[in-house]
Amino acid sequence: MIHVNHIHVSERLLPLSFTCQPGEVLHVVGPNGSGKSTLLNAIAGMISYQGEVVIDGIPTEQLPLTELALYRAFLAQSQRPAFNLDLFQYLALSIPHSVSVHDVNVAAAVQELADLMSISDKLHRSIHELSGGEWQRVRLVGSCLQVWPRLNDKARLLLLDEPSAPLDIAQEAMLYKLIDYMKQKGLSIIVATHDLNRTLRHADRVLLLKQGVLQESGTPSDVLTEENLARVFQTRVKSVDFDGKSLLLFE
Repeated sequence: MIHVNHIHVSERLLPLSFTCQPGEVLHVVGPNGSGKSTLLNAIAGMISYQGEVVIDGIPTEQLPLTELALYRAFLAQSQRPAFNLDLFQYLALSIPHSVSVHDVNVAAAVQELADLMSISDKLHRSIHELSGGEWQRVRLVGSCLQVWPRLNDKARLLLLDEPSAPLDIAQEAMLYKLIDYMKQKGLSIIVATHDLNRTLRHADRVLLLKQGVLQESGTPSDVLTEENLARVFQTRVKSVDFDGKSLLLFE
């Protein structure tokens, strides 16, 4: 279980607390500048913060980054290294250091994830030959390899900061299949996103932020109401029923 206790990052994120259960998908939503990325960076241990993040009873501030990397994987917003690597070499960097890249479980995990994200035919290409959407799918596979339970028995948490931003609609569908797949493996998954309709369909719980302050938390249907969203995003919102599902329309 992930416990976030009174986490606070100067004026960018005011104190908030929540838990994320194993096998739970938590979405963090809000306007630009609301503190979504700040929250994920703090939980990942990438920036200084006040408060406490506890994974499996261990305060993460007690762990060096090399050890913390065994407990959580963090996909930040898209970035591509300046150095050149083939795709399979890049993915090898995500394998826990205690596991040989020649382990049969590594090959099986890479193949399974590469098939799921439709990059199997690109494993021997340079990462600099990939499109933006292809590169994002590679990064997603690498993050999942880092916390793949059969390779890493300490793996507990997957953090994804706006993972769908570089993806087209078909690739975005792959992303949410991947998230569901990792959820089934018992990981806690925290996603910062702007796609509120995806949040309605795929999140178990939601945090709604505005200017660094937690406005609402709970189930998607309780949090993503017309009133809450109009107040936080300062725009008119209409919830309609489409094919038996709720759909949010923004004016």
